[in-house]
Amino acid sequence: MRLENTGLEGVSVDIKPLDRVMGQHAFILGEHWDYDRVTYDYRIGSQEKNITYYIRIQGEAVEGDVDKKNAVIQLKTPLLGKHYYPHGVEYGEEENFPENLIERANKLISKLKEELKQYQK
Repeated sequence: MRLENTGLEGVSVDIKPLDRVMGQHAFILGEHWDYDRVTYDYRIGSQEKNITYYIRIQGEAVEGDVDKKNAVIQLKTPLLGKHYYPHGVEYGEEENFPENLIERANKLISKLKEELKQYQK
């Protein structure tokens, strides 16, 4: 599920402060980065059997290289996903997400946006 109109999409930030702020909010830099892209995931446990939710924030380098830690990253629209063990994460619009989970995700993204303001390019 795309979390639209959060104000995070299109924000550009140097990768070093971005990594630090994301880490302070428990977003983990995914191992699938390449020279041009990054992915940060926030894990949310669930009482449903074999279900875990994730907030995913992706970004793309508009300058520099991710691996050299000199990139300026432009963030994309955050996603809310549901992980089905052992199959993987689904981000489709047909997934059902609890309203309180969507509110929690939006609040967390709002905090990130506010904190990243000082580092925006």
